[in-house]
Amino acid sequence: MIALLLALGSSLAYGCADFLGGLGARKAHVLRTVMIAAPASLTVELLLWPFLGASFAPATLAWGAASGVASAAAFALLYRTLAIGPMNVLSPVTALVSAMLPVGVGLVQGERLGTAGLIGLPLALAAVVLVSAGHGAGAARPSRTALLLAFGAGAAIALQLVFLHQAPADSGVGPLIVGRAVSSAVTLAAAGAMYRRLGPERPAYAMSAAAGVLDSVANLLFLLAARGGDLAVVAVITALYPAGTVLLARGVLAERVHRGQLLGLGTAAVAVGLLALT
Repeated sequence: MIALLLALGSSLAYGCADFLGGLGARKAHVLRTVMIAAPASLTVELLLWPFLGASFAPATLAWGAASGVASAAAFALLYRTLAIGPMNVLSPVTALVSAMLPVGVGLVQGERLGTAGLIGLPLALAAVVLVSAGHGAGAARPSRTALLLAFGAGAAIALQLVFLHQAPADSGVGPLIVGRAVSSAVTLAAAGAMYRRLGPERPAYAMSAAAGVLDSVANLLFLLAARGGDLAVVAVITALYPAGTVLLARGVLAERVHRGQLLGLGTAAVAVGLLALT
């Protein structure tokens, strides 16, 4: 039950981070936003080190670095995917892939679900699609390139979660620190290489930093949840992060929540209740 609550907290934090990061990216090039968010996220994890401890054994360094590379790839692929569009098709594809891969890894590693879990898991996957599916692109169909990028973005997000889960359980926040240091270095290197193409706009510093802080909190809660529960369950609950973004967009930006998204929120509530019984 504690793992489930931690996964829900991770999902909410990811959703809030995406909302703030998305708003920040409207004001300046996305790399300018990430250049603020990534170091802010690393700072939070360094501050947590004295309280939660960290070890940097070879396995921790390896899995942490792998998660950092996957995180950097996820940022690049996700924003490129959404730039091509249509978002209401590609967003649920990305979210669904990011949920299904860790579920498969967990089941292959021997995790077993009871009857409630076998019902709740597909319901949660359906909720991921319904909640993240927007409205307004009409009958527009994504190109093959856009679909491949969406699958790639979802796979990169999933690999980040799987790699964090594979890190030694006694490593504390070590894998988070290593991962964020690597992703920050990759992002800053990319920004340096593309500096002339970033435009003159200044980033929204406070908003971008807040997104980084929330992303760090989300990663920590996921890591704690995965260490205390089944990866298959924790990953699919975490993948409900679009729900937080949808609700914030409704409350802050007055964006309309469509019937399919409301159905998705209700389905998510039922799925979480069933998964809590596993």
